[in-house]
Amino acid sequence: MSAGDFDFAERRVLISAGPTFEDIDPVRFIGNRSSGKMGFAIAQAAARRGARVMLIAGPVHLPTPDDVQRIDVRSAAQMHAAVLAQLPADIYIGAAAVADYTPREVAPIKMKKRPGQETLVLDLVRTPDILAELAAHAQRPPLVVGFAAETDRVAEYARGKLIAKRIDLIAANRVGIAGCGFESDDNALEVFWHDGERSLGPAPKAQLADALLDLVREQWCLRAGR
Repeated sequence: MSAGDFDFAERRVLISAGPTFEDIDPVRFIGNRSSGKMGFAIAQAAARRGARVMLIAGPVHLPTPDDVQRIDVRSAAQMHAAVLAQLPADIYIGAAAVADYTPREVAPIKMKKRPGQETLVLDLVRTPDILAELAAHAQRPPLVVGFAAETDRVAEYARGKLIAKRIDLIAANRVGIAGCGFESDDNALEVFWHDGERSLGPAPKAQLADALLDLVREQWCLRAGR
């Protein structure tokens, strides 16, 4: 079945996309370079293919794709709460680049430089592991797909994440390369599952979204025995 057919009809697809911003004070935050373009492309493709799509979006400047419901969040904690609140779902695709750490306390007013202060130490704590928690949840979606953005040893780290988090597929991409990954319209993915792998791209993110959904559909049908 081609990407133009309604092969995701009536499937409820939950997608997270974009970065999270972890506030330090009312002016500053810890963030990353994720643009959200890959996750939004997946949401758009899934909706075009008939899915009922809920998109949990971090702070990005992208229009909502047609026929997609959207919830905007800022922090990892807010994304965690929003994702879990949208269960149950048939498929979860965690394309968001969620911060691993957040400040233990947010200063209520702007932090000022002190005379003679040459360094600043922030007390950071781990954020909730949305992907691992969802994979172990009582309302776990039948298919859980994660993403891994890596600068090196892409396959090794992606397969480790696949196993450690007990998810079904993981789409890994190398970041820090011009014209690919964060802040780019193009990307290349290495997709792994427990007994296979496939390379996608390099290609425009809209094209990769459909290619990834083809793999998701394959895995869905295998699990359903069709």
